[in-house]
Amino acid sequence: MKNKKTNKKRYNSQAVKWGYLMILPVLLGLTVFYIIPFFQNIFYSFTDLNSFGAWKPIGLDNYRELLADDNFYMALKNTFTYTIFTVPLSIIISMTIANLLNKNIKGIGVYRTLYFLPAVTMPAAVAMIWKWIYNGQYGLLNQLIMKFGGQPKAWLADSNTALGSIIIVGIWMSLGMNIIFFLAGMQSIPKQYYEAAKLDGASGFKQFFTITFPLLSPTLLFVVTKDLIGSFQVFDIIFMMINKTSPALRSTQSIVYLFYQSAIDFGRKGYGAAVATVLFIIIIVITFIQMTIQKRWINNVKN
Repeated sequence: MKNKKTNKKRYNSQAVKWGYLMILPVLLGLTVFYIIPFFQNIFYSFTDLNSFGAWKPIGLDNYRELLADDNFYMALKNTFTYTIFTVPLSIIISMTIANLLNKNIKGIGVYRTLYFLPAVTMPAAVAMIWKWIYNGQYGLLNQLIMKFGGQPKAWLADSNTALGSIIIVGIWMSLGMNIIFFLAGMQSIPKQYYEAAKLDGASGFKQFFTITFPLLSPTLLFVVTKDLIGSFQVFDIIFMMINKTSPALRSTQSIVYLFYQSAIDFGRKGYGAAVATVLFIIIIVITFIQMTIQKRWINNVKN
């Protein structure tokens, strides 16, 4: 008996060692590229770090300046506006499409591939295509508008339309991955529930809201959390689609764009680090609130 226990302990010890060895590359990557830069960023947010790497401690001066900066509040407003419109609309549209793709219809594989394309397309390529569509002189959108007798607009140069144009692109880009997640969640729901609902005379609409939607709540929690974090970090499509000299830049720049502008364009890396730290705090607080609320709702569904 003692030999068996000893062998079992040795086996468990070896399994633990091999387990740590297997995840060592991932741990090294996380440490070097995420954990260390994260703490460096917090440290530099309390310093006056310039483009040449020289720094001096200045305490809370960067945060005081940030809280008195009109550009920060404008970027915060733009980011919240982008999130408020992008996340709900993306989830509603992607869930609706996923429900349709979950049916047995002809050519379903082709439809699934087409809807997934935005997820595998590089953001830079997507931004360039949409920038051409929105072009004020020869863009496809203006060509269609003029064809029906309307007046063309400078969609990305007008402060009244630029952010809305960016929101549309953001929704389009997030659909592919969200559809895949929702479709996977729907296909994991046992078919017996739908068969029983049909026998009771439940319509497709009622089946969705009494079976599909409640049982899809864990997937919904994941997608909402993912989209919230991603929307608060929006940068690439704004950077690619809005010129730095555009009059609509201020009405579209996000918090991450403000960080880039401060740290890279103006060389104020300490101030940029403060912007990134405040963004991190905002994301943590909103994610905590959102997960707390939705976890209660999910537990109620399960019960």
